[in-house]
Amino acid sequence: MAYDIVAANNQLSLSSIYTPKDNSFVTSRTTTVDDVTLKPISYVSDGKTTKLNLNFGEAVTGTYYSKKTKKSKKLNLHPTGDYIDWSWMDHMIGTLPLDVGYKARIPQFYYNDESNVLVEYYSIKEVKSFIFNSLKTGKHETWLVTVSEESTNAVYNYIVDKKDRRLWQREMSMGKGMWEITVNEELDYQPIKNKFNKEEVVQQITKGNSVVIGTAYARANSGKKLGGLVNTAKKQYAPKGTEITLFPSSAYYEEWVEVNSKIRKQKKMPEVPLNRDFGYSVKKAKVYDDEGHFEFSDLMPGTYVIMASFDFSNSYNYSYVSGYTNYYNYWGYTGSTTNYGTARASYVDKANIEKRVTIDKDGEKKEVNLKEM
Repeated sequence: MAYDIVAANNQLSLSSIYTPKDNSFVTSRTTTVDDVTLKPISYVSDGKTTKLNLNFGEAVTGTYYSKKTKKSKKLNLHPTGDYIDWSWMDHMIGTLPLDVGYKARIPQFYYNDESNVLVEYYSIKEVKSFIFNSLKTGKHETWLVTVSEESTNAVYNYIVDKKDRRLWQREMSMGKGMWEITVNEELDYQPIKNKFNKEEVVQQITKGNSVVIGTAYARANSGKKLGGLVNTAKKQYAPKGTEITLFPSSAYYEEWVEVNSKIRKQKKMPEVPLNRDFGYSVKKAKVYDDEGHFEFSDLMPGTYVIMASFDFSNSYNYSYVSGYTNYYNYWGYTGSTTNYGTARASYVDKANIEKRVTIDKDGEKKEVNLKEM
């Protein structure tokens, strides 16, 4: 469910699009109300089985079309009393003076071609404090508002933020033990202030004349320490076929690194994902021989981040006690010495390498050792 609310000309216009997970149909609605009283002005919907067009005044007029029967009919309705258009209920909940013990009874206009009831009542039965845990921004103090549809006893649970009145979640009972649950996806959440420029980074990795050539390897003394024993292996080159990643560094990326570093230290909320278009800035290359060599071309001047991850095998020598030699004379035992043996062993470890490389001028050929320190 995606919402868009526009304020203009003393009116509020709410547009919504509902799409089920199986994408079997789309329902679109647009409803306009007075921006002070919320009194309905117009309503248009196009759903799976019906189309509806309403204009509100002394009477409610419009047309109803059934996609099943292919028939249309004119409407001239006369609901009594004050009411709101049902589409605004989710958004109006957050504007109410919610508090523990708060009660309210709300009349809603809803047209159903199979019913003569035009206005239905919804009662706020309970308001209580609740902690909502967002996957993006952590814990929030909220109101849990329980609403009952009087004609059917259907139950709605609204979770409303105490500070900014954001609607975090709505639960709607569907009967037979089923519930429809909609959760706020926080599309406005973006703690990274710098913007990611897709067009700029695409040019940076495709429109230049510079190249980066390099060697990826783990140092002989990297990996496990194994009790301080000496590692006798030489350089551990990234195996042939190892994927090397390169992308331009930017103010956006550096801020992303800094923000997530703080989040990891605080351990209060999930890390911020990269911009969904970040993949356009990434180039891939593979190690083409047994000595860790790789190449990138078509790069413009700038600073780049290069990354590699690979498994390698390290070997080391160690000594062990193989036995003891005991000494005796005429009077008995006089002492002993320890006998040592030597052996060689190996283990598999992983190298995770990241390095920044700066190209100063177009056409430059930059050599880099991508090594684990």
